[in-house]
Amino acid sequence: MASSAALALPPAAPPARPRVLLVGTALAVAGTVMAFAGLIGVYLAQRHAVLAQGGTWLPDGTSLPLTPGTIGMATMALSGVTIWWAVDAVGRNDRPSAYLALGITIMFGLAVINATTFLYKEMGLAVNSKPGLLIYTVTGAHLAMIVAGLVYAVVMTFRTLGGEYQGRDREGLVSAAVFWYATIGVYAVIWYAIYVTK
Repeated sequence: MASSAALALPPAAPPARPRVLLVGTALAVAGTVMAFAGLIGVYLAQRHAVLAQGGTWLPDGTSLPLTPGTIGMATMALSGVTIWWAVDAVGRNDRPSAYLALGITIMFGLAVINATTFLYKEMGLAVNSKPGLLIYTVTGAHLAMIVAGLVYAVVMTFRTLGGEYQGRDREGLVSAAVFWYATIGVYAVIWYAIYVTK
């Protein structure tokens, strides 16, 4: 009797798909954050060494205005809302909202790139000076991170909306959002360490 009841049971559900993309993104984010921690640490150590000896960090004639950096920080914070809006819209299978949210996120990312390049023109800092080399290295690496984050978000949105992930599975776009939030966090540290404290 027990053997016939066991035969009537439905087959077991397939195992859950491993979250390889999310785990890989988390590891990439950890490595990227450590790289920026090293870069910003070198910047702060060099600046502290110069100031401790009574020198001035920025060369004469250099202007590091706070406004473009602060606008960039506010824009990055807003992009954190729009990238999650895209994740939510994909979860609801709302394609128009997902595309709109992604478009706004891309616009915000491009606006931060624009604000940073404007800052480069305004500060008049030579690359061959120690402050110039460090500032351009840190902020330039972050610009590359912004571009990588935007490309990642675009690719994952199209893969998700194209059917790569079925049902409410949003792993691709969630992974892109995790990378984007790391980009926002790194910019917040750069904003305070370079633009605010100078």
